[in-house]
This record gives sequence, C-alpha cells and structure tokens, in this order.
Amino acid sequence: MTPRRYLLMSIAVALATMALKAAAWWATDAVSLLSDALESLVNLAGALFALTMVALAAQPADAEHPYGHHKAEYFSGGFEGLLIVAAGIGIAAAAVQRLLEPQPLQALGLGLLLSCASSVLHGLLAVALLRAAREHRSMALEAGGKHLLVDVWTSVGVVLGLLAAKASGWPWLDPLIALLMAAHIGREGFKLLHAAVDGLMDRALEPEQCAQIEQVLAEFAHPTIRFDHLHTRRAGSRRYADLHMHMPASWSLGRAAALRSAVEQALMSAVPGLRASIQLLPSDVEAHFDDPRDLK
Repeated sequence: MTPRRYLLMSIAVALATMALKAAAWWATDAVSLLSDALESLVNLAGALFALTMVALAAQPADAEHPYGHHKAEYFSGGFEGLLIVAAGIGIAAAAVQRLLEPQPLQALGLGLLLSCASSVLHGLLAVALLRAAREHRSMALEAGGKHLLVDVWTSVGVVLGLLAAKASGWPWLDPLIALLMAAHIGREGFKLLHAAVDGLMDRALEPEQCAQIEQVLAEFAHPTIRFDHLHTRRAGSRRYADLHMHMPASWSLGRAAALRSAVEQALMSAVPGLRASIQLLPSDVEAHFDDPRDLK
C-alpha cells in the first residue's frame, strides 16, 4: 500500500476517534478527556498536511529542483510537531482553569469506554504507519505513527487517572493528570520538530546503513584500489552517498568506469533508496577539502 493510502486511512481514523473522544468528554465533562479530543483534532490536521507533503515529495525533479522534492516530508513532521506543541498549551490552559474551579465527574463508565475504543483504533493505525514508514522510508508516516503512539499512551494515562479520581473522590486529579499529559505531549512535539529540522540540515545516514556501505566498499577494496571521503545524507525517502575511489593511473577510462559502475550498483542494492556518486582519482592524487579560504 502506498504512503498516500496510509494517510487517507489516518484521516478516516482521526475523524472517527475525534467523534468518540468528543462524545466521551461530553458525557463525563472531564478536562483530561477534552485533552484527548483536542489531540485527535491535531491528528486530523497533521494527516491532511502530511498527505499534501507526500504528494509534493513524489513529484519528479524539475529545472528549479534538480534534486527532486523529497525533503517536503520534513515539513510535514515539523508542522505536526508545532500542532502537538499548540495542543499541549491548550490542554494546559484548560487544566489550570479546572484546577481553579473543580467539578465532579459524570457518566465516567461510558466516557472511558469510548476513550478506550478510540485508543484501540489509534494503536492499530500507529503500528501500521510505523511499519509502512520503515518500508517506504517516509518521514511523514513516521511522524504520524509516533504521534499516534503518544496519543495512545496519553489515553492510557487519562483512563488510569480518571479511575483514580473517581475511586478517591478527588476531582482535582482530573486536571492534574491533564497537566501531566500536556507536558508529555509538548515534549513529543518538540522531538518531532527537532527531527524535522535535523532532516532539513542533511543529516548523515543511520549507523546501520553506513555500516552496510562500508561493508560493500570493503568487498571491492584492493591494494591498488581504495575509497575515502565518504559522505552520506538523507533527503526524505531518498539516501545519498558521495565518495572518492582511487585506482592506478595506468588504467583505461573504460576499465575505471566499469568498476565504478559495479561499486555504485552494489551500494544501491545494499541500501534501498540510495543514490551513490563516485569520483574517480589516480592512486597518487588526494582531494583537498576545508580550504581555509572557505572558512572565512
């Protein structure tokens, strides 16, 4: 299934869970369940934006974007992170007001039942999104899946807290739990923002993928052939590796090009989504980087 279909499924689930959680809040008048309902609204907005960014990222390269549009997915993660932080602030404000004016909880059984049903839907969808994110190397799907997992654990905390508030007869436990959930939600939002910014700054590949690249290069290494200046980066679902391959100056251009092509194909087969670019150099020639003039 394509990332677009997963995101359409996310939108449908967000609408369903938002209705369930809104009904749970209306039945109980619990501010912690209101926080859950607001979180589902964030899920819906995030899924809609992610759908737009995934469509943009899938567009082919053009004259103005010769390297493609793959980084568009990072905007999705950043946008969802901002929404999560905003939801956390809104939840905290509502919780503070309820702490100042405590109110008894109503129809708790029905509200918790509806909240649990929505959490099951979110949990199933989160697992599916994270599995698809690994398959498609999609930042948008990963952000959506992690956000849903946060929502699931938030709901678990809310349910346990409301049961404690009902059993103890302390209504202030409800807004207190909402404040704790707001802090947790805000923390996860900042983590998503950091991941999105990190991706836009051309972060290196994951250690596992770098190890795969090194293993392939080791298979081609020879006393007359060596590799250096390996640089990797991510751009959405695409992965890039640039490096130098040194070989005897006496080799013909055709022989050198054939070996380079074999190494590039082996690298791209070992790491899905990788685009490898190898510069050929004679064995006795070294490339120089970090010219002092470039650092001024």
